[in-house]
Amino acid sequence: MTFSNAALSTQHSAPASTVSDYIALLKPGVMSLVVFTGLAGMVLAPGHLHPLQQFLTLFCIALGSGAGAAMNMWYDRDIDAVMKRTKNRPIPSGKIAPDDALAFGLFLAALAVMLMGLALNWLAGGLLAFAIFFYAVVYTQWLKRSTPQNIVIGGAAGAFPPMIGWAAVTGDVSLEPFLLFLIIFLWTPPHFWALALYKNEDYARAGVPMLPTVAGSVATKRQMVMYAWLLAVAALALPFLGMAGKTYAAAALVLNAAFLFHVHRTLGDPTDRWARKTFGFSILYLFMLYTFMMADRWITAAAF
Repeated sequence: MTFSNAALSTQHSAPASTVSDYIALLKPGVMSLVVFTGLAGMVLAPGHLHPLQQFLTLFCIALGSGAGAAMNMWYDRDIDAVMKRTKNRPIPSGKIAPDDALAFGLFLAALAVMLMGLALNWLAGGLLAFAIFFYAVVYTQWLKRSTPQNIVIGGAAGAFPPMIGWAAVTGDVSLEPFLLFLIIFLWTPPHFWALALYKNEDYARAGVPMLPTVAGSVATKRQMVMYAWLLAVAALALPFLGMAGKTYAAAALVLNAAFLFHVHRTLGDPTDRWARKTFGFSILYLFMLYTFMMADRWITAAAF
């Protein structure tokens, strides 16, 4: 794989970085969803935390997410430089030196894990450490460039926040947080492959073996349908297992029907129109699904 000299010259530059550059290094859009699902795990867990501990839990999850993002951008600076979607990120654009990004990511990771362990418990801290490691090392440095199933296995990293939030409250992990993990794990492939379908040329140019690049769009869309159906089963299982009530059940039924509609329309669309729509809706889907989980819990608590 060959990249331009300009793409690699950022290793030796000493740019004048700003606060906004470092914020961009943390992938704040991704971080917001990570923190939100961590909040859901905390709300759904049996028990209560002091407000300061609640804040620290979400703060540590945010720091951990940002740490993983910074280390991801440090390692992926070569392919980021040749992809239209990522070429303006802080490192390939020359705004932050690679060594500075790596040091920043490692510092945030250590701070997040130590603070979580000391302020909450070491199970939550250990889960946070493993999530950071899985994203920054297992996914970024191994899976992403070696297998078209990269996002399937690597998606586990983004599925940990509700489990971490749960562990922060309870000090343990049971079936319930695992199901919250499973929902995000099954959501990730159709979500990310929808993006990969209309950014296929970008990934091909960078030599990243995303499923659309390796197996083609039709095979990718069929797998998206499979994962969307598995996701619907997992999401609708919560009321049957006593984890949610009628409010969530009704919302989950509508949301999953809408998600399945989008994915099936993508399957039958030879253009990238429905892939774009599916990607956008998938973010709304996850946000609303976890919103209704929490709303259902608050409604149930208010009734007693």
